[in-house]
Amino acid sequence: MKKTNYSYIGIALVILVFGIYFIPKIIDRIVNDDVVRNEGGTKITKDDAPKKLSDLAFIEINDAPKKVPAFSFTNQDGKTITDKDYEGKVYVIEFFFTTCPTICPRMNANLIQIQNAFKEFENFGVASFTINPENDTPEVLKTYANKYGVTNPNWNLMTGNQTEIYKLANEGFNLYTAKNGTVEGGFEHSGNFALIDKNGYLRSRVVNGNPIIFYNGMISETEKTDEQGMTEEISALKEDIKKLLNE
Repeated sequence: MKKTNYSYIGIALVILVFGIYFIPKIIDRIVNDDVVRNEGGTKITKDDAPKKLSDLAFIEINDAPKKVPAFSFTNQDGKTITDKDYEGKVYVIEFFFTTCPTICPRMNANLIQIQNAFKEFENFGVASFTINPENDTPEVLKTYANKYGVTNPNWNLMTGNQTEIYKLANEGFNLYTAKNGTVEGGFEHSGNFALIDKNGYLRSRVVNGNPIIFYNGMISETEKTDEQGMTEEISALKEDIKKLLNE
């Protein structure tokens, strides 16, 4: 019985010494940010921790950050492009069509300006989806890309199943798209751009306490405002792309 008591005393002394020597060191590492915990509770070193997030908001749908839905379409070079091809990249999304006589030329001219501003960044791209795939074949998209000066290898102009494209626009991003034979060009669509971070999440800046969600793609930086007095958002989009590239 006495041996058992001595064993307990010995174990208690070991625990006491461990606590006196090691616990202050662990606390000191935590205080100095050398140790962080991920959501699973596993310790990782400071060097392994992700970079600090910017002040751009995560757009939430049903209380969850909105992520780009899975997609698979054909680009201007005849290659199959999926959402996986954009992993690790910051990119801008638009819906357009090559014969659009109104807002598309303005939108794509603005995207060319953005492309040129980030030409040194290999992890920046653009995803353009045609809403008139019947006309906009890979060959037509290639001609359109050359006409506007698309040089970024991560800028894919994509075509494919019209139903899937419309679902991606209207349900995946809430960027309105529809056929309408009564309007010029025969189609209606949003003139806004969506901004996606390296992990595939929809992001935007916050203005007056609320995320703007999308960026107006129709007004150029030089124009400043349109006829209705709306202010251009291309300069803001450029600033926010840079923030995401630095995350």
